[in-house]
Amino acid sequence: MARRLIDLSIPITNDIVSDPEVMRPKVTYSKHAETVGQIAAFFPGLEARDLPDGEGWAVEQVRLSTHNGTHMDAPWHFHSTTDQATGARPAPTIDEGPLDYFLQPGVKLDFRRFPDGYVATAADVEAELKRIGHDLKPLDIVLVNTSAGAAYGDPDYIHRGCGMGEEATLYLTERGVKVVGTDAWSWDAPFSHTARRWAESHDPKIIWEGHKAGRLREYYQIEKLTNLEALPATGFTLSCFPVKIAGASAGWIRAVAILDG
Repeated sequence: MARRLIDLSIPITNDIVSDPEVMRPKVTYSKHAETVGQIAAFFPGLEARDLPDGEGWAVEQVRLSTHNGTHMDAPWHFHSTTDQATGARPAPTIDEGPLDYFLQPGVKLDFRRFPDGYVATAADVEAELKRIGHDLKPLDIVLVNTSAGAAYGDPDYIHRGCGMGEEATLYLTERGVKVVGTDAWSWDAPFSHTARRWAESHDPKIIWEGHKAGRLREYYQIEKLTNLEALPATGFTLSCFPVKIAGASAGWIRAVAILDG
């Protein structure tokens, strides 16, 4: 059987809402008939009739956050320092991540059964690993399939899916996991659900707790994956190299699962 590639990345698009309104990307498209003047600026005297079919080039301008689309958060996004469990050091930015982390065997946890806003625990992770018969190995990339995956394209996408709490995150990183990912808008539970819990308890420990686990131990986090339901629980390699943006808290990735026949 031939090698199979599965695209796990959502597009950068104006048409599908996958971020809150204030964070949405904007792509401006310039088509061939509109850009003759751009080429002519390099070659004085050039006219449309001089170009094949009178066409220039197609080009796009993009207004974008490093957290739009399928992207990877660096430890710098979570906190200014990391590895506080063993001795704090400056948190790496996305351009400082070791390349070895980003091409490794993948493991999928199926958490679609959990309700929106649920905060997964270490016991949930352990039970799912037992169900699929997998012992975590250092550098395994762990992907979490939530109910948000099926909601991509719906207006309530950012409110869907379970989140991974501090306890669950540390369970993974204690075992040598350096990269994790989710098909939800955030690794943490959707903010709308956490806000209701906050209104009841005012417990600051619940705010962004999965992300903030990166204070204690370094890890990198992929958000807004898609198509995770097409993956087996194990038996694939994930390629997820981030774009190298100097000093940035995140970088866009083209996440691709590689399944060998």
